[in-house]
Amino acid sequence: MWSAGTTYCTSPLRLSLQGTRHHLINFIPKLEAASSQKRHRLYCTLLKVIAHKAVPDRSARSEPRVRKRRPKAYPLMTKPRHELRKQLQTA
Repeated sequence: MWSAGTTYCTSPLRLSLQGTRHHLINFIPKLEAASSQKRHRLYCTLLKVIAHKAVPDRSARSEPRVRKRRPKAYPLMTKPRHELRKQLQTA
């Protein structure tokens, strides 16, 4: 994302993380199958696609770093469901 932003004069902070991830997943098989010269061209194309998918500027956006969900009073399921059912029936 940093390379795409700086190469194509787009702020890297305005590039979509999920969009970048999506394009990268689509390009990986092509990059693996390509020769070194074609791989470089594909990489440049990938950077261009990433840079042109900028999100709008959200200047007043600030998200708190907190956990949304409250911890539950129940333990984690560490055994298969059928074993836990048998345990409940015998108790």
